[in-house]
Amino acid sequence: MVRAVVQRVARASVTVEGERIGAIDRGLLILVGIAEGDNDEDVNKVADKISGLRIFEDSEGKMNLSAADVGGAILAVSQFTLLADLRKGRRPSFIKAAAPDVGRLLYEKFAERLEEHGYAVDRGRFGAHMLVAIENDGPVTIIVDSAEL
Repeated sequence: MVRAVVQRVARASVTVEGERIGAIDRGLLILVGIAEGDNDEDVNKVADKISGLRIFEDSEGKMNLSAADVGGAILAVSQFTLLADLRKGRRPSFIKAAAPDVGRLLYEKFAERLEEHGYAVDRGRFGAHMLVAIENDGPVTIIVDSAEL
């Protein structure tokens, strides 16, 4: 199950080893976790759902517009910790996360699918220790899980 945490942001950025490698203004920050057994279909389902997600306000103050409708961009950041298993003890287990080679491939396919929908997509660096700065707008945070679509 691909799991994504989608945040509506006024701005967001990601820094690796002191270098800012991605930054957006208004748009979506997406933290995405790829699970063992995920495939292209799972990635596409989640990316397609997010691409049309209407969580930006229209002129009447209702969440009725997508990021594309408001000219928003996307910052996609891989995050295997979204797949933490907390059933035993206090230390999370990450055995449900995809192997790094598979996770990297599907994370890239996820970002590419969003680009196919017309978005400018900045990325974090897969497997790197990243500092993510977020100015959540609202705050609005939505969880999208391929198993629930």
